[in-house]
Amino acid sequence: MRTLLISANTETINMPTLPMGLGCVAAALEAAGHAVRFLDLMGVADWRPLLAAAVAEAAPEVIGISIRNIDDQSSSRPRFLLENARAVVADCRERTSVPVVLGGAGYSIFPESVLDYTGADMGIQGEGEAAFPALLARLEANRPLGDVPGLYRRGSGPQAPRTFIPALDAWPLPAPGRFHARVADDPACYVPIQTRRGCPLKCSYCSTPAIEGPRIRKRSPDMVVASLARWRAAGFRRVYFVDNVFNLPAGYALELCRRMAAARLDLSWRCILYPGRVGADLVQAMARAGCREAALGFESGSRPVLEAMHKRFRPEDVARTSGLLADNGIGRMGFLLLGGPGETRETVEESLAFADGLKLEAVKLTVGLRIYPGTALARHARREGVIAAHSDLLHPRFYIAHGLEDGLRETVRAWVAERPHWRL
Repeated sequence: MRTLLISANTETINMPTLPMGLGCVAAALEAAGHAVRFLDLMGVADWRPLLAAAVAEAAPEVIGISIRNIDDQSSSRPRFLLENARAVVADCRERTSVPVVLGGAGYSIFPESVLDYTGADMGIQGEGEAAFPALLARLEANRPLGDVPGLYRRGSGPQAPRTFIPALDAWPLPAPGRFHARVADDPACYVPIQTRRGCPLKCSYCSTPAIEGPRIRKRSPDMVVASLARWRAAGFRRVYFVDNVFNLPAGYALELCRRMAAARLDLSWRCILYPGRVGADLVQAMARAGCREAALGFESGSRPVLEAMHKRFRPEDVARTSGLLADNGIGRMGFLLLGGPGETRETVEESLAFADGLKLEAVKLTVGLRIYPGTALARHARREGVIAAHSDLLHPRFYIAHGLEDGLRETVRAWVAERPHWRL
């Protein structure tokens, strides 16, 4: 079937990024014999002429729209970002009567609410590489849709339980030619590479299980390195491993780094580390493979607050990991997430002083925890009456511990003002 795939994200929050997830879906559709037209709206102010041309040229029989961001996660002045996606859906409706299907990380957290808000026909929660081709096969044959995994229909709810792809190597990765070559020359842009999906750590506030599931599933190091070689040959040198925890499983991470170093790819890359369970051998292998920066999501320097977040590390583990990175020439970016359950003025000061003592190259601070459905934080917030029992949480709601609402932001701003490498 002729398919138009649209990445509806126009934001460049934190950094511009390629819509790699939608690219994976496009590669799976083409492997199944479908014709795909791909449209990326990132950074495009006036996208309507582009969309009109794409619909006219592709004459699609189905339109798929990827939803990446629901909001900007800022508790002080939250920006709700779905209006643009709703406008994209409405524009598609004006130009064609074919089915409009949603997907993407943001959609997967709120499958029914986003369908209702945008007015799209259907949506796929979770991994689209298997579900979207299955949907098209049934639409093409005019067969019932009730067994398409993860499919939602507006007004009818879920049609079949979602499934998680056990062997990621079964699905192709997108080629660099799918994306605009100008990105290779943009120093602010990194190619997002995901080698693993799923996370078993169960942090109290995290939406990853709703998006990827609780079990880690991996691509083979051989497939990852082959893909990286194609990107490097196409002129791309900056890579961001967007795995939620690059260092888990540790054996896999170590093998991947060794394969990358052996391939001599000449890449400059960054990743996200879980601050516990980081060995010196892994950090050394990361440096040899081209790692230049690691993000440490330690969130707090207070042990009771870490325990309330269900973190499985201690402040001293963070300090040890930070030291290993510094010793091996890898830049460190730290994240503080302040205001959660158990937070007090004393624990805030403790966390700020802890982060300051690490002498990191950069620190990102967030005040208030975005509440996502199905998380331990959401259950805690309901018990405290912070959110209503039946709130769908699509419009952003934040948790800030009682008693910190007024003074926390001022405290954080004062610390940031004296540290140019810290930012809110």
